[in-house]
Amino acid sequence: MMTEGWYPVFLREMLLFRRKLLKLSYLFSAMIVPIIYLVTFGLGLGRTVQLHGTDYLSYLIPGLVVMSSMNNSYTWVASALSLNRLYFKTFQVFVQAPISPSSIMIGEVLAGMVKGLFASLLLIVTSFLMPSSPAINAIFVGTLFLNCFLFASLGVIIGMTAKSHEDTSTYNNFFILPMAFFSGTFFPVNRMPELLRVVINVLPLTHANILIRKTQMDVEGFVSFLILLGYAAAFFWYGSRLIRNYNE
Repeated sequence: MMTEGWYPVFLREMLLFRRKLLKLSYLFSAMIVPIIYLVTFGLGLGRTVQLHGTDYLSYLIPGLVVMSSMNNSYTWVASALSLNRLYFKTFQVFVQAPISPSSIMIGEVLAGMVKGLFASLLLIVTSFLMPSSPAINAIFVGTLFLNCFLFASLGVIIGMTAKSHEDTSTYNNFFILPMAFFSGTFFPVNRMPELLRVVINVLPLTHANILIRKTQMDVEGFVSFLILLGYAAAFFWYGSRLIRNYNE
């Protein structure tokens, strides 16, 4: 099979990830930013603000979960891949090994998904200590997995195209950070100026925020699901192509 070599790539990343888990500093780094937002906005505003007929904390937590999954799925893949390709030269070993480009892509994306899901799980567990906790349903879980897949695939693209490790931070500042604040994580998109909403509604995290808050699927949720699926397929295809053309 063309994709049978993905497991060694995935296993290598998981062994490195396990080593990080043994350090408490990793757990703090994965949780500190969303927890700061959770405490500052959720507990600070949550008792006085109502959104969509519910308290603000109930609105905020799902947004923080998808934001955390985006940040961790994307950042770990983009950063590790750029370092392995540009400095450590370990990525060249994968390319020269008898492993198909799609296998490398699958292994890297799955590893990014695990890291994103782990960080999201930490936040979900923490949220159960709050006055309000998220409603975990099939739509919530499916959105979380799809969002991790999408941004891990984007991480591969950035990791493969970055000219230096510093470039990954530049991409983060121009794309990931604005999405975290403007895509419905902290407040509804419809409260933004109309011209800015046109741009925001194109961003994938906007549709992840829409979908993860649905208690049941409707037309809006289905449209957001198709958009996320389209982004995920496009990013995965382009990332695989970049790996395939790496030595050409």
